Amino acid sequence: MDFNNEYLYKELFRVTEKFHSSMNVETVLSEIINTLKRVFPNFEYSLMISNDNHYNQDLPVKPLQFDSTDESAMKSFVSGTIHIDTACDTRLTRLYTPLHGKQGVYGVLEVVTYASFMFQPNEIEFIRLLANTAGSAIENAQLYQQSRRLIEDLQLINETTHVLNGSSRLDETIDFLKAQISKAFRVDTMAFILVGDDGTNSILNGSSEFFSTSKGKEYIQYVFDSFQKQKDSIFISDVSGKLSAQPLPYLSMMAVPMIQRDSLKGFSILLHEKPYFFTFDMYKLFQSLIHHSTLAITNSILREKLEKMVITDQLTQLFVKSYLNNQIKKSMNLDEEGTFILLDIDNFKEVNDTYGHQVGDDVLVQVADLILENIRGTDIGARWGGEELAIYLPGVSLETGAYIAKRLVKAVQENTSPKITVSCGVSYWNKSRKDEAKNLFNRADLGLYSAKSLGKNQVVIKEEQQLM
Repeated sequence: MDFNNEYLYKELFRVTEKFHSSMNVETVLSEIINTLKRVFPNFEYSLMISNDNHYNQDLPVKPLQFDSTDESAMKSFVSGTIHIDTACDTRLTRLYTPLHGKQGVYGVLEVVTYASFMFQPNEIEFIRLLANTAGSAIENAQLYQQSRRLIEDLQLINETTHVLNGSSRLDETIDFLKAQISKAFRVDTMAFILVGDDGTNSILNGSSEFFSTSKGKEYIQYVFDSFQKQKDSIFISDVSGKLSAQPLPYLSMMAVPMIQRDSLKGFSILLHEKPYFFTFDMYKLFQSLIHHSTLAITNSILREKLEKMVITDQLTQLFVKSYLNNQIKKSMNLDEEGTFILLDIDNFKEVNDTYGHQVGDDVLVQVADLILENIRGTDIGARWGGEELAIYLPGVSLETGAYIAKRLVKAVQENTSPKITVSCGVSYWNKSRKDEAKNLFNRADLGLYSAKSLGKNQVVIKEEQQLM
């Protein structure tokens, strides 16, 4: 091929104008290949790029990896000079030229032709200048894209911080943080783990269901053990062989601790099925998001603990009477029906006189625990006063409520030490008749009084004067 310098420089001028008009790396790479195909249509080309971006599959781009890339290509990359190799066994000549920018080398251009071809000095110079011009264009495009990403990352962090600082509920805080992480990293497998003062860890609502499985708990335990040794964030491109000898469903992992006053309060884990999915920029952004969110999360937890202390009886850990009253009033506005159970520990004074007040307190706790075991999470168990306890079952029929009361009476008789019994009064309301919370309480109180009078250790419904 005999090219005069004028033709080559016209091509170089044309492609330089094209490079300067684009801030997209893929556009620059495409233009390199298209220009070379016009000038040397019979050659083959590859671009060995040193970063970990994912490019269009139509482009002849290969990763530049130190352990698998051709030695001459690596020499060209490291030295920043052109290398030409002719291999007799393949009958091919390969020219390698670095893609130079002002701040470094961004890859290597590989030109492959037949072994007998001799590059002319002006052709080598053309390829060198094209590669250098392309290297500068790649550098500018990457710097532009990095600045755009940085702005987007700062906007994301600012938005997240602003919203989380205005949020008071832990579930709202976690849900918003989950949405921000999904948007930024295009993955949904994540966990938010709370570390208690006793060193145990628990999975917060909003975490992916995978982390409740045995495999998911392996990831949690690995990260927890790592943070117990040192509180540095974790960035692993391929976890194969690190957690288990068995195949793992997720290979890329990032984990960031939630640190407050040098104490580990929790951590967050992000996973992806493919190895090497997360970039270092993603890792730094994930760190920043979790660090900026830690205060909001710990404040939400503290606020909910304080709220629970206000509405919780310290001894039994049941709700206080005022909270129960408010919830019943709300239920009467929202639900169709509900059942109220008032129960009293039989002969409680004798327990205190015989065993002492400490055992009496323990008996109260035992009954409270049995109440929690026999009701749903949406039901409300409360300390009514002294040795009287109460249960409200929103949306539950009288028949079901009476059954629960009978089951509880039986459970107390069989599972307390020292053996005690309880008496119960049951009342009920529904939308078909006018009713008030105080009437509900009065009827249950009358039922309780009747149960005591009839011999204790039983349930009386004060709706139809029916003995159960």
